[in-house]
Amino acid sequence: MSLTKKLDSPQEVPEDVIFPPGDLYSDEPPLETELHLRQIILLFKCLEWLWQDRNDFYAAGNLTIYYSLKKRKSEDFRGPDFFVVLDTERKTRKSWVVWEEDGKYPHFILEILSESTANTDKEFKKKLYQDTFRTPDYFWFDPYTLEFAGFHLIDGTYQPLEPNNQGHLWSHQLNLYLGIYQGLLRFFTPEGQLVPTPEEEVEFQRQQKELAQERAEKLAAKLRELNIDPDTI
Repeated sequence: MSLTKKLDSPQEVPEDVIFPPGDLYSDEPPLETELHLRQIILLFKCLEWLWQDRNDFYAAGNLTIYYSLKKRKSEDFRGPDFFVVLDTERKTRKSWVVWEEDGKYPHFILEILSESTANTDKEFKKKLYQDTFRTPDYFWFDPYTLEFAGFHLIDGTYQPLEPNNQGHLWSHQLNLYLGIYQGLLRFFTPEGQLVPTPEEEVEFQRQQKELAQERAEKLAAKLRELNIDPDTI
């Protein structure tokens, strides 16, 4: 049941309950390592670049999701390392406040494992995302050991995803694959192409331009050897 439905029930929410403001700041601890930060930034940049023409999603990292019916952050829960909400307004937020977002929870969540959080991510958070958030796609990844797993919600229970021939796992919600590339987790298109960062795309276009120019110069030189004026072609 979504939070919206729960809030609509007068039996569960007394009339004298005062909802806190939706303008709540995130309250997450610092990330464990620089590599954790780089991984989050990488996924965020790639998805925003790929979906640059879309305005119907929200992606964030290490941001608190406020969802408790008591209108306070759960004592046991910290925000996902990276998550995506679909069919919502694309704008900056201080946190994700479920009761201010039409009862929406993330459609996609990724946790980046560490020695101190692995058990929580694999047990408590997995159950939380399955039973309370009802998040359809849940993944975890360890940037040091390269442990990588994904789950899709089927009939209320997370079922493990099977990798394709490239070892990539399919996100039903994002319509993208996730896979390890050069030691970090990356997005791949349904055709298996790496989703680039903006910097990688600029570099690719530069290389393509140089390659085209080199081919043109070789063709012109060949034509001159044949006493053919390249400008006449």
